Amino acid sequence: MATTSPRTTGPAGAHGQARTMNGAPPPGGPTAVPGSPDVTGDPAPGGRPRGLLRSGFGLIGPRHGRHALSAEQLDALALPIGDDGVVIGVDAEGRPAVLGLNRPTPYDVVLIGGLWTAQVLALRAAATGARVAVETGRPQSWMQMVHAMGGGQNGMSVHDVGRVPPQGASAGSPVLVVRDCGMRPPRGRVVSGPWQSVLTLLPYLSPVAPRLLRQARLVGVQRVSPDEAAEIGRTMALPRADVESLPTLVDGVTLWCADRDRQYVMTQPTDSETGLFGMPRRMD
Repeated sequence: MATTSPRTTGPAGAHGQARTMNGAPPPGGPTAVPGSPDVTGDPAPGGRPRGLLRSGFGLIGPRHGRHALSAEQLDALALPIGDDGVVIGVDAEGRPAVLGLNRPTPYDVVLIGGLWTAQVLALRAAATGARVAVETGRPQSWMQMVHAMGGGQNGMSVHDVGRVPPQGASAGSPVLVVRDCGMRPPRGRVVSGPWQSVLTLLPYLSPVAPRLLRQARLVGVQRVSPDEAAEIGRTMALPRADVESLPTLVDGVTLWCADRDRQYVMTQPTDSETGLFGMPRRMD
């Protein structure tokens, strides 16, 4: 849940004439760096001007003053460094919440929530370069997104339940398999593996949910009934405050749980996502 830090590169440039006709340096021209070869217009052996070449360093570039911080200013220096992944929304402090789906190890995610959130996650995963394979019993609900992305030419495909072919995931071509198979999804033929994550969508808590929750590396829970919240709390050992909050979550908010870490995330659609899926909703 992170951002990447910008990289700063030094300026580069070339000076075809390091000196004027009388040999004096032009106003504002570069000066030699202490310890480096002199910049002169005197020809080197063979007739090549010395000022055009520095052995091993290329051409001389413009010089700028150094950037320095005092010891008192160091505490204010921060770099936005974190994990890469899919931005799934913002946390309670308004910071981007990022979900890393492309992993070299098997990664299973269970979402007890609405189709809207699963589709937004799938679309954003595809936007990061991952291929998305959807296993579903309601293909008509997914085909609109496939057509909007170019008819499957951009790495998204829809398959009937139990008909997902091997995806051939790799580090250069990671895959997200979305299983939208109802309350009792059958055991999938295509499972999680290196560079292939599986997201299982459950609209409500079902008899198979406890097993799936225990096996998952990450669990997302949207608004559920008080009885469902109590059962989820027992299965996942959630604090009482989280159990009591689950029936009151507004549309678009998900409690994401991984091991002992928990985070509430608000998924906010972009304009294009609103045009494609509508506003956030828990019920389909």
